[in-house]
Amino acid sequence: MQVKIYWEWEKSSELTSKVKYILDELGLVDFIKVEETNSEDLKNELNIKETPALIIEEEAIDFKDIIFEGIIPEDDELKSMFTSIIGGWETGWSCGSLEADGSCGTGCSC
Repeated sequence: MQVKIYWEWEKSSELTSKVKYILDELGLVDFIKVEETNSEDLKNELNIKETPALIIEEEAIDFKDIIFEGIIPEDDELKSMFTSIIGGWETGWSCGSLEADGSCGTGCSC
């Protein structure tokens, strides 16, 4: 898995630092690569309108999407997001595990 931080202004380094800190705290720095980019192709492909944008990409399942756009999320939001994503891929779902009633427990589409 790869995290891309799309930026057009200097404050994106704050988001990159936060992401790296959270990945380190969760023990995921060796598993998830973080890259900063200002690629126009990526901006057009994902229709990015605001920066910075945090993009998750997983080539193994052909997935690429914007998770946060135009904000620098709080540490708790980043922790929750990475925990949900990693937990979901480990169980075979795209974003968390299913509840006993078959619904997605994370609030996203499983």
